[in-house]
Amino acid sequence: ADLSQRPFRLTTDSGEVWLAETLIIATGAQAKWLGLESEQKYQGFGVSACATCDGFFYRGKDVVVVGGGNTAVEEALFLTNFAAKVTVVHRKDEFRAEKILQERLFANPKVEVIWDSSVDEVTGQSDPMGVTGVRLKNVKTGATQEVACDGVFVAIGHAPASELFKGQLEMDASGYLKVKPGTTATAVTGVYAAGDVTDDVYRQAVTAAGMGCMAALEAVRLLAEEDHARDNHPISHHEAERIGVW
Repeated sequence: ADLSQRPFRLTTDSGEVWLAETLIIATGAQAKWLGLESEQKYQGFGVSACATCDGFFYRGKDVVVVGGGNTAVEEALFLTNFAAKVTVVHRKDEFRAEKILQERLFANPKVEVIWDSSVDEVTGQSDPMGVTGVRLKNVKTGATQEVACDGVFVAIGHAPASELFKGQLEMDASGYLKVKPGTTATAVTGVYAAGDVTDDVYRQAVTAAGMGCMAALEAVRLLAEEDHARDNHPISHHEAERIGVW
């Protein structure tokens, strides 16, 4: 992507070139995983990276949350609304999460925290396919232990798909695209960002769809204003097609 001037120049994997006066970036973000073969095996069968999406399925069951930041603590707290027990596994001896979140977590009787441990393997069964537990390894002593559970929620962060725009658009330390408050507009006129590539808080399909609608309206408004300034003519259907979605 070349965003140095308008029209923006976008080149696809096949070499096809698109030119657009406006661009909506909705490339999303991917959850970071532990990198275990067993984790991959049970994705969708007890292993998840979204408590909001899948928490309801674990009503009255035991779950494990892996992580130590705000995301992990928030996911664990959310899961206490459904699960009988929530075990949080963190490889260090303290959380990185905000203090107020930690206080809420420690005060919840459904929560148990296992410190200084990492998930060595996700255990399960094939008939029916599902998770039955995790094997943990103490990072200090090397000792292992088995924890029975019905679900594993990996909450070690997300990676926004913004690498393509590095050096061209403003990003935060994690790579999320920065937009102007209350809008989807980036610092580059004509470029908008919507969904998980800019949203590190909600990360839901419905919020991404809403942001996409905002971006489309803002892009159309920009083109209309530019047309009006140039020749005082309203935007036409043909002009609306100048909006590029990447």
